[in-house]
Amino acid sequence: MNKYDGLARIIIQNVGGKSNIISLTHCITRLRFKLKDESKANTDILKNTEGIVTVVQSGGQYQVVIGNHVPDVYKTVCEVGHIQNTSSSDVEEEEDDNQNLLNKFIAIISAVFTPFLGVLGAAGMIKGFNALFVAIGLYPNTSGTYMVLQATGDAFFYFLPIVLGYTASKKFKVNEFVGMAIGMAMLYPDLAAKMSGESIMTLFAGVPIVESSVFITFLKIPVILMNYSSTVVPIILAVALAAKVEKFFKKMIPDVVKLFLVPFFTLLISVPLTLIIVGPIATWLSNLIGAGLSALIAVSPILAGLILGALWQVFVIFGLHWGVVPIALNNMMTLGYDTVLSGVFAASFAQTAVIIAIFIKTKDKKLKSLAIPAIVSGFFGVTEPAIYGISLPKKKPFVISCIGAAIGGAIAGLTNLTGYTLGGLGIFGFTGYINISNGDTTGVLYAAISALVAMVVSFILTMVTYRDEEKASQNKVTTTSQNKVTSIASPVTGEVMDLSKIEDDAFASGALGKGVAIVPTDGKIVAPCDGEISTFFPTGHAFGIVSDTGAEVLVHIGLDTVKLNGKYFNVKAKQGDKVKKGQLLLEVDLNGIQSEGYSIHTPIIITNSNDYVDVVYDINKKVSSGEDLIQLL
Repeated sequence: MNKYDGLARIIIQNVGGKSNIISLTHCITRLRFKLKDESKANTDILKNTEGIVTVVQSGGQYQVVIGNHVPDVYKTVCEVGHIQNTSSSDVEEEEDDNQNLLNKFIAIISAVFTPFLGVLGAAGMIKGFNALFVAIGLYPNTSGTYMVLQATGDAFFYFLPIVLGYTASKKFKVNEFVGMAIGMAMLYPDLAAKMSGESIMTLFAGVPIVESSVFITFLKIPVILMNYSSTVVPIILAVALAAKVEKFFKKMIPDVVKLFLVPFFTLLISVPLTLIIVGPIATWLSNLIGAGLSALIAVSPILAGLILGALWQVFVIFGLHWGVVPIALNNMMTLGYDTVLSGVFAASFAQTAVIIAIFIKTKDKKLKSLAIPAIVSGFFGVTEPAIYGISLPKKKPFVISCIGAAIGGAIAGLTNLTGYTLGGLGIFGFTGYINISNGDTTGVLYAAISALVAMVVSFILTMVTYRDEEKASQNKVTTTSQNKVTSIASPVTGEVMDLSKIEDDAFASGALGKGVAIVPTDGKIVAPCDGEISTFFPTGHAFGIVSDTGAEVLVHIGLDTVKLNGKYFNVKAKQGDKVKKGQLLLEVDLNGIQSEGYSIHTPIIITNSNDYVDVVYDINKKVSSGEDLIQLL
């Protein structure tokens, strides 16, 4: 259960229930309800509820002041109350544009996999146990029992693009059923069947890597088909594309026909573009990897095993492993053995060892509960729950698993590890290294050494480096407490006034933290300290900075100015930016704000003021931007 679940239920009940809620948004500190009848709300009960700072009724909004963790409470209230599509443009989740492409990709992967991690782990365990029961002779893989259990476990992985179509649509704010429809089209059986027929043309004939067989065309445009089952990245890219298309047509199409015409045009454009563009790119990258790997194996099996082991999990995530698998299949058919996939055998064991180490070290109960099924399915060769649920979102553990797999792959290359049959994964893969023709089991020993070394390396590195994220924040508070004096400068030129005098109960009461208010005379807002912008609303009306010394500073330009939706605010920085004291962050048209009837009183709050012995400041004086304003002791 979410730790805010109880608070969310109390809030919903005491604002008059879900039926009394017209809409719900949030700003930097408070939930903003529009209620049908505010008299139905139990304001006194809410004010006295632990976790709620106060309640403010202003401007037609019923505002429940929570504090800095309001996004988490907002999300829980929406989940508990089944409140959807209530966020306005000024409070939608912000993407950190300062992230690099890898971090953005990992964040998206984490977001789209989180809703179904439990089911993913369960499906992986079912697949693993089904393979185990066949291996010990409980029933053959031709029995009805095997088929039913395999369908139960494997179907989720096979139809993963449809599931991801749904969750990715939530992430990119697309009609969820449009996302699912795109995933269904990518898995459509008739398209997959075409790949086994005769090609109608060959693109780029004679050109290595990009030479491709074409089986169908769309409006005379060649379509390069590929198998999208169990893939991840193609459907996510497709939904991201659909988000742009849907947004365009929502603006263009009249409301009276949006219900069916928006999804009509979104699907009509997104699906063909997905099959025409995503397919060829994935195919050519796969061919490039396959060709490069073949050349590398011929030069150095050890180096090939090292590289293949290191990158195999990355290839699988992007669907690029299809460039390697055909090489292995061809070797099996023509030579009767294969050494290519031997380099990746240790990867699942390395990933599993990382999760075992995390399970041992973490104090996070939720993480432990996710780790158990991930470990079980990982030993059976199903690592998706481990990768997408735990190691990839945390980045470093995933890198460690790749390092362990690389070392295991190098050992496979060094020992010339040779596989004679395909099919088994994880612990069931060892039988594939038995030479059926002469009964030689040396390959099983080499495979075991490769897997064991990969596990030991991955386990030790994770045990040494892994830390729960909570510990980092605790260390931060400790560091803060060791600083004797911290100065916070004024972010704006103006008149300093007592915070209690402003017309906003949440700020005036000091419930959100100690500080002052400034009546600005200049619209240039600068950074009050060296640090990192932890929050910057798209509307520009408020931002938070965590100083290099640990002070958490909230600057709120004007009162209730979130309603201006960014009008009169010219933002010069963004969330995640590292800033220096005095750096220009924002330009504000003060006259414009006042002309709309809003106060320009600007609270400057130390939201973690309880971490300090005292917060010292002077009032009733003029101050210039960059001049010392608050002393933290």
